[in-house]
Amino acid sequence: MIQTPKGHFAGIAVIILASFLWGTTGVSATFAPDVSPVAIGAAAMGFGGLLQAAIAITPIRRSLGAFRQQWHLLLLGAVAVAVYPLAFYGSMRLAGVTIGTVVSIGTAPVLSAIIEIIMDGARMTLRWLSGAVLGLTGIALLSLSGGTEQITAADASSTLTGVILGLLAAFTYALYSWAARRLMQRNIPSRAAMGGIFGIGGLLLMPVLALYGAPFLDSWQNAAVGIYMACVPMFLGYVCFGYALARIPASTATTITLLEPVVAAALAAIIVGEQLTTAGWAGVALIFTCLVCITLPSRRKAAILSAVNSGHNPQPE
Repeated sequence: MIQTPKGHFAGIAVIILASFLWGTTGVSATFAPDVSPVAIGAAAMGFGGLLQAAIAITPIRRSLGAFRQQWHLLLLGAVAVAVYPLAFYGSMRLAGVTIGTVVSIGTAPVLSAIIEIIMDGARMTLRWLSGAVLGLTGIALLSLSGGTEQITAADASSTLTGVILGLLAAFTYALYSWAARRLMQRNIPSRAAMGGIFGIGGLLLMPVLALYGAPFLDSWQNAAVGIYMACVPMFLGYVCFGYALARIPASTATTITLLEPVVAAALAAIIVGEQLTTAGWAGVALIFTCLVCITLPSRRKAAILSAVNSGHNPQPE
């Protein structure tokens, strides 16, 4: 796909929308306290993935030949999709919601950039690095605003295990993002790439849901939470994510999703009654500064994109 300024900003817009949708998952899960985090993750990503495959069945069929050639990327992405929710929700169970979310989401952009450097030979710009540092600092301040009760409530061993699981979640998030974008770069339509990866990943999560998902059937409220999580944040959110990956690099997309904990904190304050401290608001400001740094293309990149779109070669600065 040829990048254009319009496509660049469209990708940014839909990834911001996806971040807002994902930011609702934490508050939504509080309405089903009897359902384990592992079951919520398996249901949300499992059924959400199957829905993605269902709406993309036609492009998936047309891309079967390409998938056979790129089976290793398809399988790699699918396994990463299956592991991600188990590691993410396991991290929150062991280390606490604040630490689990911060480690899982906050380190994903760095790991995504490392994958692109190793696998694609990408070079990170100074502005991207500056934006990433601002975003990670903002995430740290936002996590500190939640206090230390979750840290003291868990023993050191559980917290360490939770942090390791959070790093695994961040790595698998970055990995399936990279795999999906690589498939798209190899002429597989974005719907087919996302549908294939998430469909197989969803199938891999069905045994986990069968083992831990019984509480969803205990009440209509629990079932409604599961349906919402699967259909809105996971299904619609990842449809947006796939659209964005076809237009912007995975490292940029994962960095923009640092907006997710900001949305989660705002909803927690409005719905649950949690309050942000001064450090938390400072973190929010840094995250928004990070988004400005990495989403606005440089003048040279904008000139190149414009020239490609118009058929002219840009002049060097």
